Amino acid sequence: MERQRSTRAGAYVRQLEGYRAFLPAPLPPVPPLELDSAVYRLLSDADRALGRLDGAASILPNPDFFVSMYVRQEAVLSSQIEGTQSTLKDLLLFESQHTSNPRSDVDEIVHYVDAMGHGLERLKTLPLSLRLLREVHERLLATGRGSEKQPGEFRRSQNWIGTPGCTLAFATFVPPPPHELMRCLGELEAFMHAQNMPPLLQVALLHAQFETIHPFLDGNGRIGRLLITLFLCERGILHRPLLYLSVYLKRHRQQYYDRLMAIRHDGDWEGWVSFFLQGVIEVSQHANDTAQRILHLREELRARETSGVGQRMIDLLFETPVVNIPQIADALSIAYNTAASTVETFLAEGDLVEITGQKRNRVYRFERYLTLFEG
Repeated sequence: MERQRSTRAGAYVRQLEGYRAFLPAPLPPVPPLELDSAVYRLLSDADRALGRLDGAASILPNPDFFVSMYVRQEAVLSSQIEGTQSTLKDLLLFESQHTSNPRSDVDEIVHYVDAMGHGLERLKTLPLSLRLLREVHERLLATGRGSEKQPGEFRRSQNWIGTPGCTLAFATFVPPPPHELMRCLGELEAFMHAQNMPPLLQVALLHAQFETIHPFLDGNGRIGRLLITLFLCERGILHRPLLYLSVYLKRHRQQYYDRLMAIRHDGDWEGWVSFFLQGVIEVSQHANDTAQRILHLREELRARETSGVGQRMIDLLFETPVVNIPQIADALSIAYNTAASTVETFLAEGDLVEITGQKRNRVYRFERYLTLFEG
């Protein structure tokens, strides 16, 4: 374990069992954040990028489906950070019931989608709080891997972070011991409700502190990332849940871990804040660009497909990007042969791709649309 050089963020305290656990200091940091002109520019740019993203979603023909795709993309990426191998394609196949043998870890991604939806729905009647996080955690670990690790309950035993299989004695980082956990969480919840700091700075500190406390036996990373979106939606910074940092954190995974450790060892909150705000800017700009590309794609397809069936097919594909011919025939109230010929047209144009390789029970994917999310 690296030697601690500052106690600004908290201190390592030796426990009776002999190991040293980190006890975080309450937020906000003392001394206060020292933000230079470069960080203030990042904060301003991040605010503007979020505003443009919120506005861009509203111009789409059906923003709810755009949002639902982003929720699913985030579920996939956030779960991949934790070691799952399933992809967005696997998830969509599972949800559309076009596969009877899904990957074993798709279930984890499905639970992530459910947990996010539950958290957003609960915000209508319950403020963001420890209680809400516990409810979200319970949904996240409902079944499958991690379901035996007290879903919906804060841990009652010591956990630690380190290389796979390492013992407590060789851990990279040891969070607060169980007997200190509720005090740390109470201080976190009090800061969660504070209203005296720019929300983006506040949520940056909240996320890092949550990861330091590591209050659950499993799922801390995913809950910590969900916390960002839930906080920004509750504060009205986002009117739709469109900011997901998993793509940024996955791309810069080592820097992410290094920034968190620099808080604990050096009290370097400022370095973390800069890293976090840069992520907000990058992810917001990418999502905004994706929204614009979706709009252009829809306009291109509608200009090309002049028939009534073709126009309705376009709307269906943006709602259900993984389909088969019986499903199309039923949704559009058309004959099977008409649905099949419409699919052939979209296949010839490169809009659809057949993904089973079978002669029967074929399934088609709206390739040009889904590639925008997977790229």
